[in-house]
Parts: sequence; C-alpha cells; structure tokens
Amino acid sequence: MGTAVILTLFYIITYIWVTPHPEIKLIRENNLAAALAFGGSLIGFCLPLASSIANSVSIIECAIWGVVAVIIQIIIFYLVCLPIPKISERIEKGEIASGLWLGVTSLAGGLLNAASMTS
Repeated sequence: MGTAVILTLFYIITYIWVTPHPEIKLIRENNLAAALAFGGSLIGFCLPLASSIANSVSIIECAIWGVVAVIIQIIIFYLVCLPIPKISERIEKGEIASGLWLGVTSLAGGLLNAASMTS
C-alpha cells in the first residue's frame, strides 16, 4: 500500500508539473473541465498501478511498472495535444468537451496499459 501511495503522489506531482494548465487551482475554482481531465488521468494511472500490484512478484517490479504507467500517461497527454493543440487553454477556459476528451483518452490508455501488464 505504501508503494502505491508514493507512486500515486509521484504521478500527481509529475502530471501537474508537465501539463501547462494548473489543475489544482482550476479544480479549486470549480472548473469541471479540469476536474474531468485530471480525474480521468488519475484513474488512467491507477488502473495499471492496480494491475502491477496484483501481478508483480516484488515491490521493485511493482515500482518499475508504476513508473511505466506514469510515462504512458504523460505520453497520452502529449498525443491528445496533437489533434487539439491548445487543449490546456481550452481546459482553463472551462471547455468541458476538451476536459472530457483528455480524461477519457487517459482512461482508455490506462485500461490498455493495465491489460498489457497481465500475464
């Protein structure tokens, strides 16, 4: 459990640092688009993390897969920016469709990542 909490905190800090928009500030301001994007991303990370916890034979292996899950979610963010280059600006403006799109693609990527970790 401790490893999972540390990896989740690492993910949150990394994701907030990498993305141009200030997720926590926007969520505090009741920005639904930011909440959907960040929430979907967090679940998209936790799904493969849960899979790694269930399937890893050691804490080190679990941590490695956790870091892989972080990297995949960051890649997903940048891939989502390709068809919608100003997605962060749109999320800051509260455009729900942009936040939902980012959140759902993060979830989809997390599901595929989690499925890839099972034997």
